[in-house]
Amino acid sequence: MAIRIAGVNIPNEKRIEIALTYVYGIGLKQSQGILSSLKIDPSTRVKDVKEDDANKIREYIDKNYIVEGDLRRQISGNIKRLKEINSYRGSRHTKRLPARGQRTKTNSRTVRGNKRLTMGSGKNKAAAQKT
Repeated sequence: MAIRIAGVNIPNEKRIEIALTYVYGIGLKQSQGILSSLKIDPSTRVKDVKEDDANKIREYIDKNYIVEGDLRRQISGNIKRLKEINSYRGSRHTKRLPARGQRTKTNSRTVRGNKRLTMGSGKNKAAAQKT
């Protein structure tokens, strides 16, 4: 029996403390806080959690946290607002560049795309295999 919290199936074999982090918006610290406030042992496996404990967790998260779709919608709304008021951070989001002051000459490969403009970086892998 898989536990479903906020539309996410929680993996059965993991400890409940770790499994709750599969819900978007709940990290390890929040997971530990939820379990301590509900007095549930964090080391129990998800498959061993009782049905009433699962319901308690579900209700607690619904009452006290913004998770999954609502949180994603809130974050995208915040980014949209930054773009509309033409703030610097909004312009960085529009250009798909780092928005929090990171350097971009190097170290922003994932955001900029894997551009390597130096001479030795564009070597053909097929040519390297022939030798």
